[in-house]
Amino acid sequence: MNTLVAQRKRNALGTIGRNWVLVFLALEFGYFAVLTRGFASLHIVQMILFYGTEVFLLATAELFVIITGGIDLSVGYVLGFATVISSKLMVVFASRGLSPLGAIVTSILITLCIGLIPGFVNGVLVAKLRVPPFIATFSMLGVCQGVSELLMQGIPAKNLPPLAGTIGNGHFLYIVPGSGISFMQRPDVARGVRVIEIIPNAVVFALIFIAIFAFILTKTRFGQHIYAIGGNIDAASRAGIDVKKHIIGVYMISSFFASLAGIIYVMKYITGKADAGAASLLDAIAAVVIGGASMFGGSGTVWRTILGCLVIATLETGLRMRGTPTFDKYILVGVILIFTVVIERFFPDFKR
Repeated sequence: MNTLVAQRKRNALGTIGRNWVLVFLALEFGYFAVLTRGFASLHIVQMILFYGTEVFLLATAELFVIITGGIDLSVGYVLGFATVISSKLMVVFASRGLSPLGAIVTSILITLCIGLIPGFVNGVLVAKLRVPPFIATFSMLGVCQGVSELLMQGIPAKNLPPLAGTIGNGHFLYIVPGSGISFMQRPDVARGVRVIEIIPNAVVFALIFIAIFAFILTKTRFGQHIYAIGGNIDAASRAGIDVKKHIIGVYMISSFFASLAGIIYVMKYITGKADAGAASLLDAIAAVVIGGASMFGGSGTVWRTILGCLVIATLETGLRMRGTPTFDKYILVGVILIFTVVIERFFPDFKR
């Protein structure tokens, strides 16, 4: 009997340990909900998701690379590079008579194609020339920053199609109580009539791509090969996996997600900045670690990484609403990272 009770306690403790990020997120949200008026509301939840969108995408980018045992320090400035390219292209295409929607869509497609170049170069440097990932991606960080600054010439992009801001700051669903539902377009209502906004467009677009690549990572041979490379690159090579091709592909995926984050940034803020993603790099890496991925490679999932992002985004939003200085967030994120490392080190059964 005692043995059965002890086993149940171990199982319960193990379940909590394996899902400690989810438990921590719930406690964190509850803490701010109790101490901060208005925190536990649909508006705040959507604000957390809206302002965390770029970190969600950068963390997903970083996860793919970290699973292979590498790291990509360039994603923040690839994001900035993408904001500059896409904003400049939107202005050019709109000024030449292209419809607002046509200018936006064309600019997005071109930006995503150009945005693959930094990832391809990173991949070639790491896979074929055996340059350490830290050095290769740090060098690309400087290149992207320099090219972006050169293109901007110190002048932010102006005269973007207003439709970009309408889409980027709009919501997927609008509900007018007692009247009906509208998708993607805010209904025209009389002044004072309440309109409930559900799920920002930026979050919807980001989650679609995140879901697609989460499927690729877990359900396809390519994804399984990525885990194998991170687990033991020599064994993966002996098993017939084209390690070089996969590593190049992973860095291109990372660059793609960073470019996508840059496009969403432009749609939200209607401007392009070379350093738009500089402050998000550390948050992205922290989210991957908090989500349970090993910096040595071979483990990690997209959805647990998103939980790591939510921990940071909730913390930042809660502190901002309480008027706490921004630098306190960095201290607390550091404490959470130390806590994560302690759990992984001293409680190996909790490994996700």
